[in-house]
Amino acid sequence: MKVLDLQCPHGHRFEGWFASADDFESQQARKLIECPICGANEVSRLPSAPRLNLSGATEAKNPAGLEQAQMQARVMRALREVLEKTENVGDRFAEEARRIHYNEAPARNIRGVTTPEDARALVDEGIQVMPLPVPAALKEPLQ
Repeated sequence: MKVLDLQCPHGHRFEGWFASADDFESQQARKLIECPICGANEVSRLPSAPRLNLSGATEAKNPAGLEQAQMQARVMRALREVLEKTENVGDRFAEEARRIHYNEAPARNIRGVTTPEDARALVDEGIQVMPLPVPAALKEPLQ
């Protein structure tokens, strides 16, 4: 099993586990590898040293890498919380946001999908909306 350090075009770093280097290259060519943070499938392999598991060895310290990993973990926790506390109205987002704004439906936190044009129209009407890209890893049912 090969553990590779990978990075998406947005600078998110993550690990990928592959049966071989050829397996990585095959999956990369077919765009099957996806960033767990933003969902981008244009990933590149980062240079990395071989990893040895030696008893009693201490892990090398990398404050910048640790800080980035902690930030990504906080972002993922925040996204999970938003998903847990909102109702997914799917492609009816613009319609439902208007109904809530004009007191035609109960006030509640919603999320969904809309076009950029509809989002701008909502803002023009005084309805606050915020785009929130959700990584594919979080689109599955929450456990």
